[in-house]
Parts: sequence; structure tokens; C-alpha cells
Amino acid sequence: MHPNRKPLKSALLVAAGLVPVTGALMGVTSSSPDRVASSDHAAASTPIRAEADPRLAPSTTQTPVRPVAATLHATPPAPALPASVTTGVIPRINFEAYRSAAATMAKTTPRCHIDWKLIAGIGRVESQHANFGDADSRGQLRHPIYGPVLDGSLAGNQVIADTDGGRLDGNAQYDRAVGPTQFLPATWEHYAADGNGDGKADPQNLFDAALTTARYLCDENLDLADPAGQSRAVLRYNNSAEYVSNVLGFARSY
Repeated sequence: MHPNRKPLKSALLVAAGLVPVTGALMGVTSSSPDRVASSDHAAASTPIRAEADPRLAPSTTQTPVRPVAATLHATPPAPALPASVTTGVIPRINFEAYRSAAATMAKTTPRCHIDWKLIAGIGRVESQHANFGDADSRGQLRHPIYGPVLDGSLAGNQVIADTDGGRLDGNAQYDRAVGPTQFLPATWEHYAADGNGDGKADPQNLFDAALTTARYLCDENLDLADPAGQSRAVLRYNNSAEYVSNVLGFARSY
């Protein structure tokens, strides 16, 4: 956030083998008539069982049960990355921070309708996406980013006496902007947010800086789905028409 910007306002997927009954005919072969007669008598008095027809026997074959496949709830594929990320215009870690901030704001401040691209526009103008993504996987900058000391030595900058005891900007006499989205210490203290869930708000962390930037842009009940609201929000960030044009131009290109 440029030191010349206007004062801030508070707000903010889951066959069995058939055993045929074989009735055998019980016959006797003999040359003796008595034996034959006896045989005939036995044949007459003993019912002859017909051979069972296997086709008529009750089947013991079980119909195999086909297992029912469990219904799986497939996880939907992740959204495709925008071309600005796949081509390296925006480093992947920065994109994740910008997108995360917009998603959080959609839950906590849905009236704002902030798009990640607008936050990215700020990140591009203020620090070239934290010096082209110079951060670790948690979004922590490998090399902290500081603006010039606001002691009046640089033409066009305000003189701003220390407000944080040097805790954020390392200078106990004068303030200077800090982090990839360049907040003055007093402004950071007012809007600071923990964007990566580590329990602290650090201006030198991409996720924290992106969420804090989103909160600042959404202040004063602005609706950033409206182009006029976007311009007003960015103008508060830095009171310069050229700055607004640059930020919105980059945002549109993403």
C-alpha cells in the first residue's frame, strides 16, 4: 500500500453333480426252472423302479450371485489452472494465496464478491508477485520485502514517524511499507489476517498478505463485482489514477 494513499477507515467426495437315482433292475440268470420261477415270482412281487431321468431330478445347482459393485463417489477433478499460472506469469504459490484469500472472503464477506485476480493485480504492482514467487510452500517469503524508510529523504514520499516500535518494519524511528502487498505497519495492524492458519498474521507471508489485502479492498461495504467499486477500492489503496489503471489492467489480463 503506497504511503500516499488516503487515510483508512475502520471496518472490517463404493452338475453340482446330480446324483441320479439309479434304480437297478434286479434280475437273476439261471438254467434252473425253479430258479426261473422263483425269479419270475420275485419279479412279479417286486416293483421295478424306473431309472430316474436326470432331467426331472430337482437341480441342486446354485445360480452364481454376481457381486454388486459398490457405488464409488468419485472426487471431482480439480479446476484447471488459468493460463496466467501455467505459463508462469503468476507463480503457483502466489496464485494459491490469492485464490485462497478470495475463497475465504466469499465465506466471511460474500457481499464483496472479490475476485482473486484483483488481489493478484495488487501483488503484481506492489512487488512483482513477491519477487516472482520467492517464498516457501507455506507462503513465507525467503527474503522479506520492505519499502523505503519514510523519513522525508525520498522525494514524493510522506514523512511517517514510527508506529510499531520497529516490530514489523525493523525501524523504530520511521515507518515503511512491509510485505508483498506493501502495508504500512498501522494499516497492517488494523486489517491483519491469518491466511494460512498458522495462528499468526505475518506481513511477510503470501497467504496472510493476500487475505489482509482482500479485507482492505472489501472495506466500507464495497461490491467489487461492480467496476466502479473496484476502482474505488484500488484508489483507496493508492490515491493514483495511474495506479488504479495498472492494477485493474493486470487483473483483467489474468
